[in-house]
Amino acid sequence: MKIKNILLVTTVLMLSACNDFLEPDSLSTFNTEFVYSNVDDARKGVNAIYSYFGQDAFRSRLSNNMVGNTDIEHQSGWSSAADRYQIWDLKASPTNKDLDIVWTFAYRAIRDANISIEGILGSNAFNSPDAVTSKTMHHLLGEAYTLRAYWYSMLIFYFGDVPFITEAPKAGSNFYLPKEDRNVILSQLIQDMIDTEAGMFWADQTPYGIEQVNREYTLGMIARLALQRGGWFLKPDLTMAREGDYLEYYQIAKDYSKKLMDLKDRPLPADYRQVFMNECKFIAPVNSDILFEVPFAVGNGDVGWNIGITVQGGPTSLHDYGSGNNYMAIPPTYYYSFDTTDVRRDVTCALYKVNMNFEEEFVGAGTSPSPTNIAQGKWSRHFLDTPPGKSTAKGTGINWPMLRYADVLLMFAEAENELNGPTGDAQGALRRVRERAFPVAYWATKVDEYISNVSGGKESFFNAIVNERAWEFGGEMIRKYELIRWGIYSQKMTETVEGLKKMADDAFNGTGTLPDYIYWKRDASGKFKVLNPNKKILAAPDETWTRSPFLIDLHDNTLTYDEWITRDWANYTNGTVRYIFPIPTIGIENSKGTLKNDGYGFGGG
Repeated sequence: MKIKNILLVTTVLMLSACNDFLEPDSLSTFNTEFVYSNVDDARKGVNAIYSYFGQDAFRSRLSNNMVGNTDIEHQSGWSSAADRYQIWDLKASPTNKDLDIVWTFAYRAIRDANISIEGILGSNAFNSPDAVTSKTMHHLLGEAYTLRAYWYSMLIFYFGDVPFITEAPKAGSNFYLPKEDRNVILSQLIQDMIDTEAGMFWADQTPYGIEQVNREYTLGMIARLALQRGGWFLKPDLTMAREGDYLEYYQIAKDYSKKLMDLKDRPLPADYRQVFMNECKFIAPVNSDILFEVPFAVGNGDVGWNIGITVQGGPTSLHDYGSGNNYMAIPPTYYYSFDTTDVRRDVTCALYKVNMNFEEEFVGAGTSPSPTNIAQGKWSRHFLDTPPGKSTAKGTGINWPMLRYADVLLMFAEAENELNGPTGDAQGALRRVRERAFPVAYWATKVDEYISNVSGGKESFFNAIVNERAWEFGGEMIRKYELIRWGIYSQKMTETVEGLKKMADDAFNGTGTLPDYIYWKRDASGKFKVLNPNKKILAAPDETWTRSPFLIDLHDNTLTYDEWITRDWANYTNGTVRYIFPIPTIGIENSKGTLKNDGYGFGGG
């Protein structure tokens, strides 16, 4: 079932006025008291916070478009001076419009969260003698705290220390707050969620299931932000650091991931592909893998437009699915990092696209071949049950996953390993994720033997977690944040570039075993089929197969390597990645001199 316009359309217009966060519209005491005096109107007030997921700040930027480049996704930021290209190339200026909208809408969401928090805490309904009313208001409070935590987490990843606003706007407030230390902010956000999670509903107790914030998601977010707080971060002097109390936050991550595992455990669905196909089919099961997904209404959302399997469409196409692209390509190094029996690879990595004739063909086929432009395969507009129309592009209505139970299991394994090494509990959590990734016949070697081999020490088990998270969450665009908190961003980028160069050399010199050329065709049912995805062959068995360049395309006769190999990660491989961006000009100007872009090499402007 798809929720249409319930969570994303704000029904309390006064709570979502488009004003800057430093100069918000004042809300009268009467209005706030009225809105939060009863459950139904309080629900509408909290809905205002969700509305910002429907803006470009989230639906195309924070969800996927701004999250490259990593070792499992990339885009060529150097090929244009446009705003998103500046971000991909780590050279965004304060006038960058993408940064502007993220900053602006993040603080609008935070403002509306603050209004809801104060309104709920000050409401008689919060402590109503009616148990249902009181419980519902406590749950709404938890939603508001959790949504506020998400937006601050993103602001910190992109801008470092930022103003920490926790009060609803009112006459006489100081709207010109200075930056607050990122660790102070994260500590408070974590504590807010710890204080409220027990009063929240589980997804199967809520009207909208996993399409609204629930207790599962809040418990998972406590763990996620605790690992962010306990992880590495970039300081203004361009060095990486972590706080001396980091183990306390790994303990919180362990405790709260374990709390969810104890109170609301669930098996991971056996069919990995179905987890994401459900989103394309508007199915949102509770007590399953996805804990919370942003419920894009039909006509909203960019999944299947700028991320997912490419569909070539338009008015002259022979199908009604419209057109969609893939802005974040998967490098071949990631594709070939998978075990060939891992079912996640062919779900995550699509070697095909859909052409104007509604035929599946190799990504390197057509008039503009890009043989190594492997797509994010978990979503596509051509998976929709109802074609949205020939000329459609955006607005597929496909939901976006925010947190999965597999993530909770791996966060527990990581935290337990950091605290106590690769204990049986840590191994057990990793085992649950790997068992879903392989057919039962392979468990003895791919699960049991593998886990035994990586559990010889804390470092080897940590490296296994780093790899497992790459294989499990490819395309879900959380890798950037993980590489940052682990402090290995530049290391992984360097490994990727060197790996791609080796693939290029092996293909050009004829010394490799991987496919220089792909042989592909459509089977009798019209489905795309590859003869040799894992090995080099000299020729196909018959003429029904089409030969297309693949890894041989990584070589360039003039430059030695395709330019994207040497340039996509050029600003990521110099030892420390400057992933922090300057505060947008609008934030600087509206702060009346309080904020400036000091540190990080920005020159104070």
